[in-house]
Amino acid sequence: MKCASCDTRRCREGKDCTPREVQPEYVAEDLDMMKAASKIEANFYMQKTRLEELILFAKEMGYRKLGVAFCLGLGDEARTLCQILEKDFIVESVCCKICGVDKEKYGLDKIREGRETTCNPIAQATMLNRVGTDLNIIVGLCMGHDIMFNKYSEAPVTTFIVKDRVLAHNPAGALYSGYYQRNRFGMGNK
Repeated sequence: MKCASCDTRRCREGKDCTPREVQPEYVAEDLDMMKAASKIEANFYMQKTRLEELILFAKEMGYRKLGVAFCLGLGDEARTLCQILEKDFIVESVCCKICGVDKEKYGLDKIREGRETTCNPIAQATMLNRVGTDLNIIVGLCMGHDIMFNKYSEAPVTTFIVKDRVLAHNPAGALYSGYYQRNRFGMGNK
C-alpha cells in the first residue's frame, strides 16, 4: 500500500483498495472504541481540543481509571493534565525514571559523564498494569521509550504530547517548514 502517495483519495467515497483478507471483523471492545471515536468526531469535529476529546472519549468508553506515563522533562505539563483529569477520573501517574536504573548497568549511551539514570518504560507500563488502568496516556516519552511503553501496556494507549525538544513538542512542524525540509532532508528546491 502507498496511501500517502495517492492523489485521488477515493476511499473517502467508499472505494476499497485493500485485499479482502485485510477487512476487519471488529470484536466488541474494538467496535465500542470505533463507535465512541465516531460519535466524538461527528458531534465535535473541529470544535474540541485534543484534551477535550480525550476526556469525552474516556467518558464515552466508561473508563474510570486513567494512567499518565510522563517524561520528567514534562513534569509540569503532566501535573496540569492530571489535575484536569482528576475532576472526572481516578488518575495514576508514573514518571520515566521509575526504578532509578543506572545506564552503565546495561551499557547504554549517556548524555554526560557520571551516573545517569535511564528511563524505564517497561516499569512505567508494569506499574500502571498493576493498578488496573483502563486507558494510559503518554506525555512526552522519548522516541523508542514510547514504543516500549505501548508494547508492555495492558490498557489501550493514546499519546497526548509527543516529545520534540527542537520543535516545542510539535513534531509536525518539520513537515510544514519548507526551509527545514530543504536544508535538513534535501527535499524541494534549494
